[in-house]
Amino acid sequence: MILRPKPAPRHYATLAGATSAAPMAMVPTWLRRAIPDAQSLAGKDVEDIALAAGAAITTLDAVVRQQERWAGAWRQRLALSAAAATAKQAGRVEDERALRDAVLLTRPGDFLSVGPAGLLLLAWRRLATRPRDELRTEKNLAAVLGEFGYAPDDEGVSDLADDLRQLAAGSGTVATLTGTFMAAERLGFTHAFGAWLADALLAQRLGWAHAVPLLGTEATLGMNPGAPRRAGRVVAATGIEADSDRAKNLLAAQARAAMRAIDLSAELGRRADRLLAVAPKLRAKAADAVVDKLLSDDTIVASEKIAGMSDRGLRRLFDRLVELGAVRELSGRPTFRIYGL
Repeated sequence: MILRPKPAPRHYATLAGATSAAPMAMVPTWLRRAIPDAQSLAGKDVEDIALAAGAAITTLDAVVRQQERWAGAWRQRLALSAAAATAKQAGRVEDERALRDAVLLTRPGDFLSVGPAGLLLLAWRRLATRPRDELRTEKNLAAVLGEFGYAPDDEGVSDLADDLRQLAAGSGTVATLTGTFMAAERLGFTHAFGAWLADALLAQRLGWAHAVPLLGTEATLGMNPGAPRRAGRVVAATGIEADSDRAKNLLAAQARAAMRAIDLSAELGRRADRLLAVAPKLRAKAADAVVDKLLSDDTIVASEKIAGMSDRGLRRLFDRLVELGAVRELSGRPTFRIYGL
């Protein structure tokens, strides 16, 4: 008699999809060693740093193209880190927990109540959740500039959109990266907004459906946020003379950011596997919808309305998931609790 493995329950098979089947991208040791920190750039050539950055982005590209079920939570977690770093660079005191509270505990649609730091989180979430081709539209650029605290005029937004179209059409990766920050600097924007634009253009160049927030966590990106506006337009990427020090700084920052994103993907992948492994034990009728939302969002508020579940039913489900080690309570509070991978 041939013994065959017992098939997985249909509930689990439906939820799991390809999450556990696709192998995570492996990062070779040489690559981690090849990525310089901000203090070790002086003795390195642009070509060497570009090689390491290209390898890091290629590895990240493999993660993105796996299209894992938890990719939404991954991108939003990266957006939160970028927002926290951006807020700190702007002299604000809000950390990741405070930023989550500002957005999650605000009534839907009441965006003005999230405060300046909360708007920064909305800007980075916009990058992580909107379709790639929508990011460079004038309407979206005007909205994200408002979230970064600017009051853009129509002409400035139009100029920026034109610059980005030329940069996206260019053939040089290094020149495109450098030119993006030149465009932001020319218009008097901070390096944080330049990082947002660079991440959007990287998604365009690589054909990703959604951008991955990367450069927002880097404190030094080779541009002078206090520089005066310069006359003239940013020409096509193939015509930009890339400053060597700036290029090295930006490439190294992009490589470091890509590596952090890869490491976070491995961590969240393990947590998602745990969630999917315990999913068959959940008896709540809307458990599938809750699991889907945990995989697609950074966090869920315990009082959120999901598939008609009552507050009490949702809290019981989250208590069960915490007990099973499948999710974490991230607020540390007895009330207004927040849950996520």
